[in-house]
Amino acid sequence: MWLKPEEILLKNAFKLWVTEKDNEYFVLQRRRGYGEGGGGLTGLLVGTLDTVLDSTSKVAPFRILHHTPDSQVYWSIACGATKEEIVEHWEWLQQNIMRTLSVFDSSDDITSFVQGKIRGLIAEEGKVSLVLEDDPEKFREALLRFEKWFELPQKEKLVTYYSCSYWKGRVPCQGWLYLSTNFLCFYSYLLGAEVKLVISWDEIWRLEKTSNVILTESIHVQAHGEDHYFSMLLHLNETFLIMEQLADYSIKRLFDKESFQREPALSDPLQITKRGLETNARSEQFRAFFRLPKEENLLEVHESFLWVPFSHYNTLGKICLSENYLCFASQDGSQCHVIIPMREVVNVEKPDSSSRALTVCVRGKRALRFSEVRDYERLANTIRSRCGITASPLHSASTEVTHFYYYDVTLMVGQKGSSKAVSTEALMTVFHPQDVENLDPKMLKEKMKEQSWNIHFSEYGRGTSMFFTKKTRDLIVRGVPEALRGELWMLFSGAVNDMATHPGYYTELVEQSLGTSTLATDEIERDLHRSLPEHPAFQSDTGISALRRVLTAYAYRNPKIGYCQAMNILTSVLLLYAKEEEAFWLLVAVCERMLPDYFNRRIIGALVDQAVFEELIREQLPQLVEHMTDLSFFSSVSLSWFLTLFISVLPIESAVNVVDCFFYDGIKAILQLGLAVLDYNMEALISCHDDAEAVTILNKFFDSVTNKDSPLPPTVQQASVGNNDKASHVSVDISELIREAYEKYGTIRSEEVESSRKRNKLYVIQTLEDTTKQNVIRVVSQEVKFSASHLDELYYLFKRQHFLSCYWTMNSPVLLHHDPSLAYLEQYQLGFQQFSMLFSLLEPWTLCTGKSNLSLWVFRLIDENQDGLVNFREFCYALDTLYSGSFTNKLKFLFKLHLPPVITVSICSFLTSCLYISAFDLPEDGVIRKSPERGRGKVDLQAYLKQWQDEILKKEETIKDLPRINQTQFIQFSKTLYNLFHGDPEEEALYRAVAHVTSLLLRMEEVGRRLQEPSSPTKPATATREGLPSEEAVTSPESSDASSTHSGQDAGSSLSEVEWSFSFEQVLASLLNEPAIVSFFERPTLIQTRLDQAKGTQLKVKANK
Repeated sequence: MWLKPEEILLKNAFKLWVTEKDNEYFVLQRRRGYGEGGGGLTGLLVGTLDTVLDSTSKVAPFRILHHTPDSQVYWSIACGATKEEIVEHWEWLQQNIMRTLSVFDSSDDITSFVQGKIRGLIAEEGKVSLVLEDDPEKFREALLRFEKWFELPQKEKLVTYYSCSYWKGRVPCQGWLYLSTNFLCFYSYLLGAEVKLVISWDEIWRLEKTSNVILTESIHVQAHGEDHYFSMLLHLNETFLIMEQLADYSIKRLFDKESFQREPALSDPLQITKRGLETNARSEQFRAFFRLPKEENLLEVHESFLWVPFSHYNTLGKICLSENYLCFASQDGSQCHVIIPMREVVNVEKPDSSSRALTVCVRGKRALRFSEVRDYERLANTIRSRCGITASPLHSASTEVTHFYYYDVTLMVGQKGSSKAVSTEALMTVFHPQDVENLDPKMLKEKMKEQSWNIHFSEYGRGTSMFFTKKTRDLIVRGVPEALRGELWMLFSGAVNDMATHPGYYTELVEQSLGTSTLATDEIERDLHRSLPEHPAFQSDTGISALRRVLTAYAYRNPKIGYCQAMNILTSVLLLYAKEEEAFWLLVAVCERMLPDYFNRRIIGALVDQAVFEELIREQLPQLVEHMTDLSFFSSVSLSWFLTLFISVLPIESAVNVVDCFFYDGIKAILQLGLAVLDYNMEALISCHDDAEAVTILNKFFDSVTNKDSPLPPTVQQASVGNNDKASHVSVDISELIREAYEKYGTIRSEEVESSRKRNKLYVIQTLEDTTKQNVIRVVSQEVKFSASHLDELYYLFKRQHFLSCYWTMNSPVLLHHDPSLAYLEQYQLGFQQFSMLFSLLEPWTLCTGKSNLSLWVFRLIDENQDGLVNFREFCYALDTLYSGSFTNKLKFLFKLHLPPVITVSICSFLTSCLYISAFDLPEDGVIRKSPERGRGKVDLQAYLKQWQDEILKKEETIKDLPRINQTQFIQFSKTLYNLFHGDPEEEALYRAVAHVTSLLLRMEEVGRRLQEPSSPTKPATATREGLPSEEAVTSPESSDASSTHSGQDAGSSLSEVEWSFSFEQVLASLLNEPAIVSFFERPTLIQTRLDQAKGTQLKVKANK
């Protein structure tokens, strides 16, 4: 490749480089130790330098230098990994540059021209693939090494690279760490010892920063049961974050099947860059912190001061600007932040240019003053353009409003065609309206809480632009008034913004989903009456209907989740305190932002948070860990805590206080409360003897939790399950428990929780994948003769081949056809091209010719449902027959390959049909389903039950069930046998045996025809025989191929003259009389050899395609 011209001194390189070609202006050189002659000790030393030092001249084995006759200075202008590449550059210089140079008079002019031309070539190349890289020239050098050392497919996108040490045993190997879209790679070459490591991101179990006595700080990677440590990184934190982001990207794309349509930087795996990953990571943190919709991206960040009127001082922080929101977060420890939707901004003023300030005026007579903004004019213009505001004259800052007035955000939500069926009131206000004249102590305390919040609103604002501070959290911990709960849930969760920007969306969903019949709707109907059945609201049709509409609408909106248990319990509580449409948007916020991956078939999110919880138990409760070394008990008992936010274990009047904290602090609040519960019961848990006793202790504790300040009447409050034992257990007030949780464990940072989530997600995913593998192998092992270890290796190869079809595209058939509701056996499937590659690596006849047709026929045969995809069981069935089947079974398998419809389709037409299906026959949500849907659409359950019954009653096929094979099919069958025998030591004997069997079968057919038609001539049979090779004619592969070709040409005419066919019994009986053929098929073949070869060449086969 072309290099940015750099000056070098040739006299220092005589011992390291050998001149291959030269002329008046250019020199082509080869590195010692490469190519012909090796290089001996010099070659080893040079190779070591090439690995350790970062210089193009010490890495590429070939280079081209530019010089002029009257100068001793040389310039490196090109390098190459292969001789072919460097010769191509040399020839280009000869044809395009040499003639031009003769017109210059000065050597300086010649050098300037060459340098300019080379830089132009580099710039032209960089327009396409390297435009996003920080340093295109250095990146090109690293890319050259990456391609040369690892031989991965050219599509693989190198993201970044670092110099580091890799610990192999107790010895560090200095080399280079390469991070690409799909692989983590390391290379080292020291004094002849080469270390090469390639790990795909989807195979990593652990990725974490560690330190010990030897390694002060390193990155630990666990994959395939092996531990890998990388240390001595100049930018370890940066390296780790990039690795973490690439691993997370791989998990989301390959396991969760995300397409990243809303994130352009990640939508194409061929264009992933370090800058794109960092930008996406910042946007994710931005959205998570401010609870913004997924569509928002962090566009600009400005450091500034914000005047905080309630404290009367300027707080230092950062302004974060996205497409539709202006946000500010303090950095001085005040924990103050504010979110301003652009739709609320009415004006932007620049009151004082000397202080570089601007004032943002929002609805509700409120203004926010930002000062010391470096680029305040551009920021003001940006905000105006996004809000559609024209520039206004300067205003004085003295008009700033310091008192805020409440405005109801729901008034601004357009109620487009609101349906009468949708409830417009929270169920609690309908079934438990507050009695204004009631002056009992609980109601008085409730009024005091409301007054505290009203004072807070007057100081800090109310609605979407309210200041969030420490005082806000203190009020949350003390408890939210019943009347304000729905409003504050909407505000803290960010659901208020979703609802404001999607007017009428919920009503449309309700109308569209009304009357649909899916697996999700059936599950919803089953669980409706199990949702808070003791509450009056859900003992009436009003509450049940509202719950049905919200759950059905969400299942219709998000068919990937559809409906999962625990969603009904959560939605019931949301409906008590929020209007129906608000409850829907709260459910969206919980399922899609606050608790990602919780509500799906594998509840991955909940399992991840349980792993995070275990880590916190080890850190915060060491005394409990010493007594209970196996913390898996807490994982099983706490699952319902996370899935239902403690609603399923606490009385409803206490659980809503937990939900208050959750909407403000996210999962951190649930983790803190879980630790507080265990801490409160520490002594009892330590003294218990088994898990059952520990469960009883925790259940009794939850039954004793009360809410002494709840104004709800006894008819609404839940009765404690352990009422009879209440005397033996002291009651605990939920407010005190929450306050204790914040005091003891409030130091847990949200950033640490998110980092732990990412770290544990890898382990949880791989554990589930390992469980899936064990289940698949257990099922398949009952149907094949392969050992468990062989099936394990086959599954690894099959799964990797599946991912190979997804690595470099977002539109592969296996991704487009993916159905998350399928059983584990169907999760990984191969299309024809991927199947053909893997089958060619594993099939037993290594020297077989015509493999493409054979692969196609095998694929068509085992693809029983004709969906263009093959699962692991079908794949193993084919290999098991070819490796472990009897002579009869192998022959039957080959015989069936030549029967319609398997043999009637050509490769071209088959691939065209597969592409057509994958591109045009997808449903609206992009999922082709083969099982009842979890989301939208009607399901014919009777059809699935009948299909299941047919599979159970399916009898084993006998040789008498096989149809007869006609002339064209038999000719192709004979040709397939010739191809299988190609290259075998007994090749000639096998060819003669096939010719003998062919002649024998034709004679039998001719005799049979004569007996049936005595008057008919023998010409048709003779003509037919001419289409097949005679026993004497077949002596070599060439003659057999020629004969087979001739037979294919005559097949159509012969068939038109007379129809004849053979049964499988006839073919089998004839072949059994040929010992050479029987010996060939009964010869044992070791699959382990093929498995070992496939592991080493699977990626290279893809690279060569």
